[in-house]
Amino acid sequence: MIDPKVYRDMGLSDQEYQRIVELLGREPTYTELGMFAVMWSEHCGYKYSRPILRRFREYRQAMEGGALENAGVVDIGDGWGIVMKVESHNHPSAVEPFQGAATGVGGILRDIFTMGARPIALLDSLRFGPLDNARNRYLFTHVVGGISWYGNCVGVPTVAGEVYFHRCYSGNPLVNAMAVGLVRIDKIARARAEGVGNPVLYVGSSTGRDGIHGATFASEELTEDSEAKRPNVQMGDPFAEKLLIEATLEALATGDVVGIQDMGAAGLTCSTSETAFKGGTGMEIDVLKVPRREEGMTPYEVMLSESQERMLCIVKKGREEAVASIFRKWGLNAVVIGQVTDDGILRVKEGEQIAAEFPAAFLTDACPTYTLKAEEPAYIARVREFNPLHLPEPEDLNRVLLGLLASPSIASKRWVYEQYDHMVQTQTAYLPGGDAAVLRLRGTGGKGIALKIDGNGRYCYLDPFVGGMHTVAECARNISCTGAKPLAVTDCLNFANPERPEIFWQFERAVDGIATACEVLETPVISGNVSFYNETPDGAVFPTPTIGMVGLLEDATLHCKASFRRAGDRVVLLIPEGWRDPLQGLGGSEYLAVVHDIEAGAPPALDIDAEKQLQACVREAIAQRLLHSAHDCSDGGLAVALAECCLPVLGQVNGGEGLGADIAITTEDRTDAALFGETASRIIVSLPQANLPRLREIAQTHGIEARELGTVTAEHVLRIAVNGRERICIPIDDLLDAYEGAIPRLLQLEGGA
Repeated sequence: MIDPKVYRDMGLSDQEYQRIVELLGREPTYTELGMFAVMWSEHCGYKYSRPILRRFREYRQAMEGGALENAGVVDIGDGWGIVMKVESHNHPSAVEPFQGAATGVGGILRDIFTMGARPIALLDSLRFGPLDNARNRYLFTHVVGGISWYGNCVGVPTVAGEVYFHRCYSGNPLVNAMAVGLVRIDKIARARAEGVGNPVLYVGSSTGRDGIHGATFASEELTEDSEAKRPNVQMGDPFAEKLLIEATLEALATGDVVGIQDMGAAGLTCSTSETAFKGGTGMEIDVLKVPRREEGMTPYEVMLSESQERMLCIVKKGREEAVASIFRKWGLNAVVIGQVTDDGILRVKEGEQIAAEFPAAFLTDACPTYTLKAEEPAYIARVREFNPLHLPEPEDLNRVLLGLLASPSIASKRWVYEQYDHMVQTQTAYLPGGDAAVLRLRGTGGKGIALKIDGNGRYCYLDPFVGGMHTVAECARNISCTGAKPLAVTDCLNFANPERPEIFWQFERAVDGIATACEVLETPVISGNVSFYNETPDGAVFPTPTIGMVGLLEDATLHCKASFRRAGDRVVLLIPEGWRDPLQGLGGSEYLAVVHDIEAGAPPALDIDAEKQLQACVREAIAQRLLHSAHDCSDGGLAVALAECCLPVLGQVNGGEGLGADIAITTEDRTDAALFGETASRIIVSLPQANLPRLREIAQTHGIEARELGTVTAEHVLRIAVNGRERICIPIDDLLDAYEGAIPRLLQLEGGA
């Protein structure tokens, strides 16, 4: 009889343990118990989230058809596909930020090339506590260091990302890594063990004790004891990963690889059980044949190790030596450790001794799912009642604008992205700092893609449904501002403990909001990840769904940038006709948080159908070469967006000197709301005066107002008048100093509580 403390420490409940005994018809061995624990964790089994994720239509159809793979694929025409996925490495990064972030990059890359796609881009979405705290500065600098080290060494450009700071992320940073690859549609590899008698090949780095129960660690809350779980954090080797990429793609090109799966969460346990289950077969392996870098490892340790840079290949019988020789040529291990069987049984042996033996489906299909209680949190009613229109307006709006530009969540992330090699592979057409990255796709006849990753935890905290919609809408808007048509979504759903009804309510409502927006914008969710238990003893993180998106440019040369390009151009605001927000865009705004230290009020209302028309309008204008720039208006409102358009940094190298603007706004709104409110569905464009009539024609067909705001100037000053009174007049150099200097100055602080 196994002591209940043993299985409880592995994350299994009493009921789950009894279910395992019922399935097996006996007590499990210690190795079997560990295998069930990791595969039945939320991280691997999605036992709490799966019923809600079915609300994503494409995911539901893939799940019902047994077509779920390591990453999602979207067809971009002419036989080409984009493979993409985003995943979290939050808990590992909280206790070992450098390796936690680095191995997050390595793991997401393997999900891409195990599909047969060559990785072409990395993106990241990061959340930390305030930088006036020494521990948060440590986490921030080491996470960025881990991402840059791994990405730069492996030779895949990190082309875009986002970084936000809030006290709710202190101690529990969110580290979401996204990878994108290019593949021929007819060459996609599958994670299936097919062909009875086919050999099972272990390839890549040797197995150690790092990462054991990493999946279980990711399925529990962070506590004061979490620091002791550093051994649960995997150790990465980007140079081995680079070799593994090349060897894997070369091996797949031979046609001798029947199925392939990376060894990520739950290691050999996951790769063997999932490939066997998907292939409708069984598998027998001998752990004594697994290459090891540590002495005396038990079957339990070998099966649960999450050592990095490892893959499982199912190879055509008789071709195992030919495939193995490719990996050995690249300096990697390649060993036959077992074979595919016809009985559906996953059998793990240690020589002649059986360490585990049961149907593979027990770890996958039999994983229990739970319908958890959802209950609206008590705080929701309170924050909904708050009306920011009753607050006093500040008089010095120059100071407000400079303060917002220096807010770390809005300020330039140059300190981050300058550590990333964004030009390796030489396909990057639009550099970091703009609305979205643009890549030319070599060999596709001139096609390009736009890539973006976005999140808005504050909006989702105030209203998870509306916040979920906003996250999708803003990501798509950023893509559309480059001229690309949004195609598909990969999501990373970061929430606290789902077993608390108020957290599960946040999760359910956010998923509904994302699903609603994706349906209207025709951007299906094709892959993703759920990360629960993001909380510390001090509290939960904001509900923070992260949306990664890809858009298509049929002609990569027709992309648009965010900064003003030419003095004399007219500045125009594109906004749905007649659109006004009840709270004038102040609810949940960065202005409200930074200036008034308040996080309340309803987030800006969003008409997702009008949003779709706005994006179609700007894409059509870009395609007709009418615009010199297009920039999404979001965090910090209109004044911040105009300031960003004047700066010489958005998507440029070394930039130039920037341009000024003379802006005149006529409004019925409060002045602070007109300047800093975050009313939804707005895009700032600049264009020659001669192109304005045609822009108005296009806008009218989409129900969009093209509202003239002013003129781009060569004076290097941003002037904004509201209802005839000049309220902002700031030299571009001062805007640039606030925007560019904020994060470097915070990182120079000493100490901090």
